[in-house]
Amino acid sequence: MKKTIMAIGLCAGIAAGNSAPQKIGTDGKHQNPFLTEYQTPFQVPPFEEIKLEDYKPAFEAGMEQQKQEIDAIVNNSEAPDFENTIAALDQSGKLLDKVSSVFYGQNSANTNDGLQELSKELAPALSKHRDDIMLNPDLFARVKAVYDKYRQEVKLDKEQAKLLNINKEQAKLLEETYKDFVRGGANLPDDKKEQLRQLNSDISLLQITFGQNMLKETNDFKLVIDNEKDLSGLPENLKSVAAEEAKKAGQEGKWIFTLHNPSVMPFLQFADNRELREKIFNGYLNRGNQNNEFDNKDVVKQLITKRLEKAKLMGYEDYASFVLEERMAKNSANVYQLLDEVWTPTLSKAKEEEADLQAIMLKEGVEDTLKGWDWRYYSEKVMKEKYNVDENEIRPYLKLENVRNGLFYVVNKLYGLTFNEIKDIPKPHEEALAFECKDPDGAHRGILYMDFFPRESKRGGAWCGTYRSQTYKDGKKVTPVVTIVCNFTKPAAGQPALLSIDEATTMFHEFGHALHNLFKDVHYDGVSGVPRDFVELPSQIMEHWVLEPEVLKVYAKHYQTGEDMPQELLDKILSSSKFGQGFATAEYVQASMLDMDYHILKTIPKDLDILKFEEQSMNKRNALSQIPPRYRSTYFNHTMGGGYTAGYYSYMWSEVLDADAFEAFKETGDIFSPEMAKKFRDYVLTPGSIDDASVMYRNFRGKDPTIDPLLENRGLK
Repeated sequence: MKKTIMAIGLCAGIAAGNSAPQKIGTDGKHQNPFLTEYQTPFQVPPFEEIKLEDYKPAFEAGMEQQKQEIDAIVNNSEAPDFENTIAALDQSGKLLDKVSSVFYGQNSANTNDGLQELSKELAPALSKHRDDIMLNPDLFARVKAVYDKYRQEVKLDKEQAKLLNINKEQAKLLEETYKDFVRGGANLPDDKKEQLRQLNSDISLLQITFGQNMLKETNDFKLVIDNEKDLSGLPENLKSVAAEEAKKAGQEGKWIFTLHNPSVMPFLQFADNRELREKIFNGYLNRGNQNNEFDNKDVVKQLITKRLEKAKLMGYEDYASFVLEERMAKNSANVYQLLDEVWTPTLSKAKEEEADLQAIMLKEGVEDTLKGWDWRYYSEKVMKEKYNVDENEIRPYLKLENVRNGLFYVVNKLYGLTFNEIKDIPKPHEEALAFECKDPDGAHRGILYMDFFPRESKRGGAWCGTYRSQTYKDGKKVTPVVTIVCNFTKPAAGQPALLSIDEATTMFHEFGHALHNLFKDVHYDGVSGVPRDFVELPSQIMEHWVLEPEVLKVYAKHYQTGEDMPQELLDKILSSSKFGQGFATAEYVQASMLDMDYHILKTIPKDLDILKFEEQSMNKRNALSQIPPRYRSTYFNHTMGGGYTAGYYSYMWSEVLDADAFEAFKETGDIFSPEMAKKFRDYVLTPGSIDDASVMYRNFRGKDPTIDPLLENRGLK
């Protein structure tokens, strides 16, 4: 029953129960939207009707409903078999899924104090609910009985699963369900089960606390500028947005810059004032490290301690071993082998870049060593000097709507899908856009929301989620409701949104995740997911089309004149596409190593100093002081918030796959090869985890991947 509730990583329930709809009247009239069928187009959540007070009763009803469904399985007088035990378990908890998908989606993209408090309040109850299922001895006995019969009859030969009258997908669900119970503690003695319950509850709450602290720290920092001279070097659009930010804060006539990436990163890239670059750089690096109520250092220490305790309770020497057992990498040695193989050429490349930046810095009369707050600024200057490329020259050709249309063009050429905007439909936020996705024959495939710009109610970064996953109900396919959430540079009033190459790449990336959700076609939720280090393959392969000349000609048009990007500029972009990969790869690999270093610990010193541990992690790799890890410990939400725990390396692992996979397209002589697109759809995007990830890749490629295309793409070979 591998089902993840967003943000807390719980295996909660999975599919509809038979309880009659209930009405809850907070005002005598309001009906809780979760407790009845959605009366909306395509049955999307009625976001505007949902009130804060609807969530808790719906969660409670969902947990109670699933409890009754579990009781029915346990008390079934018939001998356990696939349908009355495994399938019934997989099909339990639909109401809990229904409310969870909306609650955690909104808590990430449009949160408020009420949602954040409720998430903390719910965490222990949801953790207990999951453990009540996974540690139910009578339920596990039935699961084990079916599993043992399967093992005995087919002797691990899945092709003979017909002896139990189950198909390949059902056989995989059975195996995964049994494994989930074992990994969930079902074989532990009673006293250790109670210990596991407490650890799961503690970890869940700590992860939520970490994320909330990070959001508050990000929102609290404001760099206020009241002298226009201090804006020297900054693009006009960035200054306009900063002026609007100040006006909104009641400081009209000033400029406010924040720690949200569309504000802080271009400031570091273009601001001539070195002292102000240093100030905002240090503000960014010290989120969660201010020794205030939102400080995350102790949260990190508690988290890695609790995770290690859980791993040892489950019989593993460290938490990474417990986690990686379920991933393609299998163990930490394989992870470090990949990271080390990339790190050696990366460090060499980063040192070359450092020398270039130091040279131009001295050339401009700054007699000081290069610092972290100088890197992006002088990198921009070197980029202009070496390639005559100016990001501000590129942005006018990357109007958001045009980039999106270019993305739709790529997806249509590859898979025949079309996306038509829908106006009259509930949306998760007023800024979100809604699209209906249709197959080549015009059949409905799903709904896609796109929410592009930062706000204080939205966490940082970019992600793809679902408000309803693809499933089957009564033998009929239920289509997904997918959402893409980003934090792109917000346009000034009356101006269009003009993206950077990185932002355009992010849009393509998240759309790859959306395609994975839209194409998935499985009958059981327990086989709907894929390993964390495989899940980035569908997203990262989409990035390869961003700078393809044919694609650029489709979307790279000047927002004012409509003229195509000049061939000269296009050539400069392509020639400079590998520039800065020493920096970009170094900060990523350093974060991946830091994540792993925490989770291979076999003991946690009582006097563990988080900042010193991080420093030692970087020093033993001879990392450059000017390149901090992409995420420092106190704002490393990927690992400390859950989701990518002992798994941030996954992007690089998947990049080996996506770089090799795109080679398959190029080898045909057609980057839109219908044959390759069909194979990628059939073997990677559609089957969930019915096959093992390595088998899925070999089915598509015909062989195992090599690392060479990755090193080539990053200019590290």
